[in-house]
Amino acid sequence: MPVCSMPAGVTYDVAIAGGGLTGLATAAAVARTGRRVVLLEARSVGVVATGNTTAKLTVLQGARLSEIRQRHSLDVAGAYLTASQEAQRWLLDLCAQREVSAQRRPAFSYATTADGERRLEAEQEVAHELGLGVRWKESTELPFPVAGAICLEDQAQFDPMDVLTALAHEFRGLGGVIVEGARVTGVNRRGPLTVTTTAGEVQADQLVLATGSPVLDRSGHSLRIVPHRSYVLAYRVPADGWRPHGMFVSVDGPVRSLRSAAHGGGELLLVGGNDHVTGRVTSPAALIADLDEWTRGLVPGAERTHAWSAQDYEPFGGLPLIGALPGSGGTIFAATGYGKWGMTGAVAAARAIAGSLDGRAPSWLGTLQSANGGVGTLAAGASATAQVGRELVQGWVSGELHALDPEPPGEGQGVVGRSEGRPVGVSTVGGRTCAVSGVCTHLGGMLSWNDAETSWDCPLHGSRFAPDGTLLEGPAVADLATLGHDRSSSAGGDQTP
Repeated sequence: MPVCSMPAGVTYDVAIAGGGLTGLATAAAVARTGRRVVLLEARSVGVVATGNTTAKLTVLQGARLSEIRQRHSLDVAGAYLTASQEAQRWLLDLCAQREVSAQRRPAFSYATTADGERRLEAEQEVAHELGLGVRWKESTELPFPVAGAICLEDQAQFDPMDVLTALAHEFRGLGGVIVEGARVTGVNRRGPLTVTTTAGEVQADQLVLATGSPVLDRSGHSLRIVPHRSYVLAYRVPADGWRPHGMFVSVDGPVRSLRSAAHGGGELLLVGGNDHVTGRVTSPAALIADLDEWTRGLVPGAERTHAWSAQDYEPFGGLPLIGALPGSGGTIFAATGYGKWGMTGAVAAARAIAGSLDGRAPSWLGTLQSANGGVGTLAAGASATAQVGRELVQGWVSGELHALDPEPPGEGQGVVGRSEGRPVGVSTVGGRTCAVSGVCTHLGGMLSWNDAETSWDCPLHGSRFAPDGTLLEGPAVADLATLGHDRSSSAGGDQTP
């Protein structure tokens, strides 16, 4: 990946925080207009959501259109579809121009229950009203019976890191600058913006927050989305074993996502699912084991080769949040809330922001922005906000009432308890025991241990931290305080999903 050191003494037209698909697509789109652009990535390009997606580039997205129509209107569903179609074309054009391999495949939404079948019927109805040529299927290539399915031909799949690499090279060729290890922690709005990062300061006229859940919280975006983690497992299957040609996602629970992926001259089976709100399950490792067991039952002899997870943000009203932040005077933009459909959502956001900077925002943007303040969004938000409040109270009660055990937790485990009058998180990973503050640095949520990824996860808004307190992702901008109990443990071994 073509990266640079932190520039000094340069004022940029646009600074972009975040090196995923939203950030790099925005960077390339803005740089094409001749502007000077710097992209600031907290860790490394593609390390968070984009690099861990299953990368299904389709405008058939489960039952998304009918859900939007139910919450809002047919016009809003149409605007969302238009945004997705334009983003899909933009990304396919990029793949063609940059010689990125993209496999054309049919996309399927399927159901295994009567309720799911009704959702598919509603989705097909809305799709037909909007002119989208989905077809009903009584059966599919899946190795189990379905209640029904709808299919859209000529969609696409690819390796997301190939796309990010292509965008990075184009961006650098246009004079753009990519800096890794530069986490944005603040911004001074006066005059040219002074963007503060962990690697130094950058001056820019405008700033784009493309960080999954927007950092800095100037508009409360993190309070209008729900963070979800889901898991993907890759398998090598026997020569006569089943692997799909199409891309499949279920509309009933537990959600399953299936597709194949080119790898080493052959094809792997990718299986995703067991989604949950970040930090609100007892054992993510148990969910991975459940997904693995389901897959091995589906394809006897399947050999697991890889396992990973990703964090997506579900917006209250089912619509992405894209545009200038209130009160910023058009100097700070943000994008989030793609609801697991980031391949189209990220590029739609990039095109909308790049267009807005030029005074030529796409026509669908205003429709989505207006709907995000409507009754459908507010009603969903009230329920989600109440749940966050309950998590906050329950977490503090638990953390305050339970004293820490003087013995460190076992290998791969972590626990939050009271120590010297404050909540402390203690974990043991790779034989190293660390003690950190048990309180999220974002808005004070009590942290939960993730036994699949050996991380501290916040159940409020999805910030995540390494065992030693290092910030991994989410709306927080600061690491957890370390409490001086770092020591080696007699426990050994590695913890892998």
